Amino acid sequence: MSPIIPVLEPDCQVKSWKILLKQAISDPHHLLSSLGLGSHPLAEQVVTQSNFRMRVPQPFIDKMGYGDPNDPLLLQVLPVNQEAQVVEGFSQDPLAEFSDEADKQPGILHKYQGRILVLLAQACAVNCRYCFRRHFPYHDHAAKSDQLEQIYDYLTRNDEISEVILSGGDPLIVSDHYFQGFVNRIESIPNIKRLRIHTRLPVVIPQRITERLCQILAQSRLSTSMVLHINHANEIDQLLSSYIKKLRSSGVTMFNQAVLLAGVNDSLAALSDLFEKGFEAGIIPYYLHFLDPVEGAAHFRVDKTTALSLVKELRNNLPGYLVPRLAQEIAGEKSKTVLA
Repeated sequence: MSPIIPVLEPDCQVKSWKILLKQAISDPHHLLSSLGLGSHPLAEQVVTQSNFRMRVPQPFIDKMGYGDPNDPLLLQVLPVNQEAQVVEGFSQDPLAEFSDEADKQPGILHKYQGRILVLLAQACAVNCRYCFRRHFPYHDHAAKSDQLEQIYDYLTRNDEISEVILSGGDPLIVSDHYFQGFVNRIESIPNIKRLRIHTRLPVVIPQRITERLCQILAQSRLSTSMVLHINHANEIDQLLSSYIKKLRSSGVTMFNQAVLLAGVNDSLAALSDLFEKGFEAGIIPYYLHFLDPVEGAAHFRVDKTTALSLVKELRNNLPGYLVPRLAQEIAGEKSKTVLA
């Protein structure tokens, strides 16, 4: 019998990451219609006017289940009227990152000993509805190109800093050229030993892992790790796994952090599948985050008792290396608070 040879690759697999980013869907009703849900009651719950507009690239949409209003990937990105609920304890700045104390230098959040977080970009490829920085004023805090010299000077003067962390806005949204320039500069600072990249972009647009990006990371003297943000096993497909392999071949250590989300992954089966499938792809489970109480995301909250129970069940069912730490970030604390 002759092997079955596909005639064409899916359209999204042959486009560049920049084109896919530019073509990201921002109309919730367009998204629902493309999934066969245009006339579903879910459409009546959609919010089209929001200060935190929907943004989701096609490769991520392709992982969603057609006709499924409860698809765990859809629920993470679809703006719904529940976001307008006012819930006690939920605020626009749950981690107190807007304050001058947290942001002493533009483009920098220096909260932890020996580590510094650089806000290299002002946007993400996908706007996750539970994002703790959904109200963050990036235009005031993210690093602008003319401020990078000040950041390099800050890193040089503070020689106790050994690790640079790049986080959201998604650092991989910048071009390879811009990214290489930044890496080259921090490599020239003797006290910097490690680079950590927190990103969701490879999950929603795997094509972002270009050959040039892999070369930059492979040739760097820095010990580099990449922390992906994957909340459900359905986010890990063959395309993503193939790019993860390229990163690992470039010497990058791969981790994953997830957020515990009601209706998305708050079950033993969903979490087990996530951590097992991620490990098969070469990704080490790192943190399972208790939801940050950001305004607009209260409908995703899982209570702490349930969260602790789930982690206990995971430990009873999985080997220890597949169970991440359940952690919560508390404003003003010098490190994450490990709950289990």
